Parts: sequence; C-alpha cells; structure tokens
Amino acid sequence: MTENAWTRWPSREALGRKELTRPRRLLAWAIRLVALGALLWSAFHDSRIHGWVAVAGIGGVLLAGALAWGFFQTTLRHRLWPSLVLALMLLGLAVGAQAAGFRTPALVLWCGCAIAALERLPLGAALPVASVGLAAFAAVNDDVWLTTAATIGGMGLAGYALRLDAEARGNAQRLLAQERAARAAEAESAALAERARIAREIHDVLAHSLSAQLVHLEAARLLIERGADREQILERVVAARGMARDGLDETRHALSALRGDLTPLEDFLTDLVRAAHGAEVTVVGDRRALPAEASQAVRRVAQEALTNVRKHAPGAKVRVRLAYEPREVILDVRDSGGPPGELAEAGGGYGLLGMRERAELLGGSLDAGPDEEGFVVTLRVPV
Repeated sequence: MTENAWTRWPSREALGRKELTRPRRLLAWAIRLVALGALLWSAFHDSRIHGWVAVAGIGGVLLAGALAWGFFQTTLRHRLWPSLVLALMLLGLAVGAQAAGFRTPALVLWCGCAIAALERLPLGAALPVASVGLAAFAAVNDDVWLTTAATIGGMGLAGYALRLDAEARGNAQRLLAQERAARAAEAESAALAERARIAREIHDVLAHSLSAQLVHLEAARLLIERGADREQILERVVAARGMARDGLDETRHALSALRGDLTPLEDFLTDLVRAAHGAEVTVVGDRRALPAEASQAVRRVAQEALTNVRKHAPGAKVRVRLAYEPREVILDVRDSGGPPGELAEAGGGYGLLGMRERAELLGGSLDAGPDEEGFVVTLRVPV
C-alpha cells in the first residue's frame, strides 16, 4: 500500500531516545517518577485498599509498566499489530482497574494510551486507539461536560504536539547525519585529490629525471658499441650522474612545493635553461604569484619540453617565453629544429600526454607540434 500521512510511521529517530540531551533525559525521568509516585499515592491512600486488593494493585502497576515498555519497543521497531495488541491490553487493564476501585490509575492509563498512540502510531491506527481511551475517560469522569470536552481536546492536542515534536527532532537528526556523511565524503574526496596531486608531482619529477638519465646512459651505450674513446663515454656517464643529482634536487623542490614553498617561476625557468646550450628565457606581462597547481604545471611542461629537445633535436637553439595574460599564463617553448638525435626513439612518448592531462585538469590546454623552424610546445593555464 502506498505510504501516506495515515499509514506513515514516525521515524525511528523520532521514536528513539538516542539523541536526547542529558538535561532532557533527566527531566523526562523526573516527570515519570513524580507521576508514578502521585499515581501510587492516589491509588493506595484509601483505607479500603488493603490485603489482596493492594497486592493486586501493585501487580497491576508492574504489569502496566511492562506493557508500556513493550509498546514503546514495538512502536520503535514499527511493528503495527503487536503495538495494537499491547495498547488494547493497556486499555483492558484500565477497565479492570476501574472495576477494582482503582479509579485514578484507570483514568491515567486511558489518557496515557491515547496520548502515546497519537505520538507513536500511524495516524490511521492512532485515532481509533485514542478515541477508545478518551471515550472511556469521558464515560467515568465526574466533571461537567464542558470541562471533560476541554480536557479531552487538550490531551488530543498534547499527543499530536508530541508527535510533531518527535518528527521534528527525527528530521533534525537525519539532516545532521546527512551533513556528517557529506563532510566525511568531502574530506575523503579532498584526501584523494591531495594524494593524486602528490602522486602526480612525484611521477613528473621522476619521469623527467629518469628520462634525462636514460638519454645519457643510452648515448654511453651507443658510444661503447661504436668503440668511442674513453673521454666521450665518460662525458655521458658524468652527465647522467649530474641528471641524477638534479633529479634528487627536483624531488626536494617538489616536496617543498607540496608544502607551499615555491621559488619564483622566473628564477626556476632561468636555472632550468642555464644548463641547456643556446637557450634563452623571455618574460612578458605583469609578473604575479600563480596558484601552486598552475605554477607546477608551467615548471613541469618546461622541463618536459627541454628534455624532448635534448632527445629529438640535440644542439637546437631553444627559446622559452612566459607571458602573463589577464586571465591566463602562457608558456611557449620553441626549438630551431635540427637532425634527429641518436636517442630520438628512447622513452615511451608519454611525457607530453601527461602534461596535457595535467593542463586539462586545471581547465587549460597544451598544444605540441612542428612549426616553420622546428618544434613548439604551448601551454595555457587559466589563473
């Protein structure tokens, strides 16, 4: 059956007491104890209540407590028929108490069943139970009809108000749980993004350093195969050692960058091309600090482009241009071209692909291809 306002249960968060504050719990127990004490006093202060009648009365109080506890548990689990059976047993116990002379406990049971039903049962089942309880109360109440009607109306409103309060509390608890889950998911997403960033930085540093070392070591191997002299081979080995040292320095710089300690971009490019023969750097536009991700993208693309020049056009003249535009920064690396080097086929060819992916992650673009003179790599990163 389609769930609607008449068949919908109050949520388990609303019926439970898990998220109640300590003062509210203490207040609820204090009210229960005071009500129980007043109920027992009103039931047993009469001198006619003694002997087996008193024992039966005490047993009835304990039974009523057990039935009420069971009613609260079954409604918490949204079990309709057991809840209705327990409510009817409480109403029947009130009838027995009235017949035995325990008038006040009977009135309390009838009214309590009505209020609890309105608070904890679906409205379609709560209204009949509440109607029976309030009708029994009205039948034995000695007040004038207007007072009785006002009392019945007040108890009905009290039960419905408790229901609305419980549902509001349950909704608040669900929203709080959803907010906590959203925060946890956001924190996990941020952690994953940071891990990906660290992995990308370390990968780029190692890929650049190891690729450069591979260039020189492969050259040394080719020289050995061709029977070159010792000085030429040693030159390549020393260059590979220097690239390993530079790679270690780059790793330290990458870790510093991850901590937010970045050297100025212009100084980095100047130091980078200093080791490249025939390379020059031009910076145009108003220099300004860039976001860490954008600055790292420029650095990595410049490194990869210069590595490719050493592999594919050794000895070519390289021009590096960094332009600060109002909405983006543009890096342009051009070489003058030349005959392919001996190591043109070395490496897997994934460097520029990785740089392109890095640029796209930042909302930018990377273009690489031949021009009139040689080869050009252009990076655009929005800032």
